[in-house]
Amino acid sequence: MFETLSHLALQQYWWVIISLLGALFVFLTFVQGGQTLIYTIGKTEPERTMLVNTLGRKWEFTFTTLVTFGGAFFASFPLFYATSFGGAYWVWIAILFSFVIQAVSYEYRTKPANFLGAKTFEAFLFLNGALGTILIGTAVGTFFNGAMFSLNDMNNVSWETPFRGLEAVLTFHNVALGLSVFFLARILGALYFISSVESEAIFTRSKKQVLYNTIPFLVFFLYFVIWLVLKDGYAYNETEVFMEKFKYLHNLIQMPLVAVILLLGVVGVLGGIGVTILKNSSRGIWFAGAGTVLAVLALFLIAGLNGTAFYPSNYALQDSLTIETASSSHFTLTAMSYVSLGVPFVVAYIWWVWKAMNSKKIDEAEMQEEDSHAY
Repeated sequence: MFETLSHLALQQYWWVIISLLGALFVFLTFVQGGQTLIYTIGKTEPERTMLVNTLGRKWEFTFTTLVTFGGAFFASFPLFYATSFGGAYWVWIAILFSFVIQAVSYEYRTKPANFLGAKTFEAFLFLNGALGTILIGTAVGTFFNGAMFSLNDMNNVSWETPFRGLEAVLTFHNVALGLSVFFLARILGALYFISSVESEAIFTRSKKQVLYNTIPFLVFFLYFVIWLVLKDGYAYNETEVFMEKFKYLHNLIQMPLVAVILLLGVVGVLGGIGVTILKNSSRGIWFAGAGTVLAVLALFLIAGLNGTAFYPSNYALQDSLTIETASSSHFTLTAMSYVSLGVPFVVAYIWWVWKAMNSKKIDEAEMQEEDSHAY
């Protein structure tokens, strides 16, 4: 089946899979967003315990999806993996460090021998929530704004600044995407608390946080999207990479399905916020979550499809990476494509586990009964 597809078709297929994994990961950063709200929404120790426990039931999904995203990128587009992880390693080390301290915090926050105290690990959770989301969004921004690298004839990467990827924060368009992810994660985190915790006080405070974080999210997200469709983009043909005016706007026009996906995603996020604020619904997380997946999926698709260099080099334009130049062989992509047929079963299992864990909202009585198992 897959072996009959052309190499380009397989490359496009895997870019769609990579894009979907990235979109699912951004949705799952509601865990990180929730971690930054523990002290804002939880005013007492029992309330904070409920918040940490409901997030603790889901944090593995975020971490696993991040690892899967990286692994899939390595297998399908290894030259990007080697270029970005091998060159911009300071930014990736910072991201991975923030996720390591998250795992440690959930494991040791309430251990009897925890000499650092619960508040120390709660501070680590906040650091993961803030640093992880902003840096990941900023790193993805380089897909549209480029990075300072070059490749030799053997595809060995040379990073042309001593900051090894951290220089991405000097481009405000990158940072705007990072801040968009940060505030979106906080919105999703507050919506998740509403859906999973049985507490009137937490519901009220979470609802306020949804509103408070929607304003900066819209400011940064609209800035990013408007500037994106107006800026020059990195296009390529069979012989060269070149700058094209309004490239990303052209991608939306020439790929109308992607434009529709982006529009539906924005409507979904706003719909989830709206039903929560206006109707006191506890199901806003599903509307906003689905919208997040669609919107991020669309952004990844316009970054890599329709003759677009998905990892541009601002130092050596012709070294920019495309899905054609960065991909694995036809044989590797074919073999991986058969493996990908098992993904729906994995998603179904995750959904089943999610529903089982959230069959009943967390309340203070449950925390008292399961105090020895608290995160």
